[in-house]
Amino acid sequence: MAEIDQVTRSILEKIDGAGFVQEGAYNLRYNGYSLCHGSTKNVTIKRKEDKQGMDVIISKEAKGDVVHIPVVVTTSGINDEVYNDFYIEDGADVTIIAGCGIHNSGCNDSRHDGIHTFHVGKGANVRYEEKHYGQGEGTGARILNPVTKIIMEEASVFTLDSVQIEGVDSTKRDTQVIMGADSKLFVMEKLMTHDKQVAISDMEVSMDGEGSSAQIISRSVAKGESVQTFHPKAIGCAPCHAHIQCDSIIMDRAQVCSIPEIDAKHIDAAIIHEAAIGRINNEQMIKLNTFGLSDEEAEAVIIANFLN
Repeated sequence: MAEIDQVTRSILEKIDGAGFVQEGAYNLRYNGYSLCHGSTKNVTIKRKEDKQGMDVIISKEAKGDVVHIPVVVTTSGINDEVYNDFYIEDGADVTIIAGCGIHNSGCNDSRHDGIHTFHVGKGANVRYEEKHYGQGEGTGARILNPVTKIIMEEASVFTLDSVQIEGVDSTKRDTQVIMGADSKLFVMEKLMTHDKQVAISDMEVSMDGEGSSAQIISRSVAKGESVQTFHPKAIGCAPCHAHIQCDSIIMDRAQVCSIPEIDAKHIDAAIIHEAAIGRINNEQMIKLNTFGLSDEEAEAVIIANFLN
């Protein structure tokens, strides 16, 4: 069993809500290498031989199995790039808990780029939870650029729950999804930026199969002088349904740009998009003030509820 230092443990508590332990199916990537990993009867984790990363094979026998694959970076100046491929067999049911935390106490930028590709078999059900977090008193930036590619076969279900908690100076998220017949996609993206942080999220969902459906919800809070850009795109290439909803709270001198895009290439493609950007509601603030909360406390309650 690998020794885990206190800084790493504190980051794991932030990015793995279920609690990381060296049991079952797991892989802990630490400062650019796999510190420890384990497989089970239904989940096999193998290191790639040609490049950094791993192959995760999830058997059709998996029913409610959980896989933990966190990444922790604590070295200033590191530039970590990893390629992970997930092969989910027909009918499998699995939850994959990922996430990356960077602790930077130095003057050089620390960066992690995770390129994840999911091959989701027929009738499989996958829940993917990913949290991003940064901390450390150094002047070097904490940079995260995740790339997520999802290929969904017939009647499969994929739930993507993505959260950026705090402390990430720069992030560019690229998500690409190809959907087969009767497949279902659920996306919930939550983000908070502050100071001079920059966050960009590009998402393209191509509903190629008849009867496919997608629900994409993005909620964000921008504080300080931070800048956020959202560009979710839904493409209907067959009879399908999709709904995109982007809601943002803007504060201080922040900037938020929301660009939901829909592209219907079939007469029976039904796609809806909504976008709203606004400040905190004054009536909510006043109501919470009457309960004895200060403006700062009331603001925190409103933001917490908005992002939950």
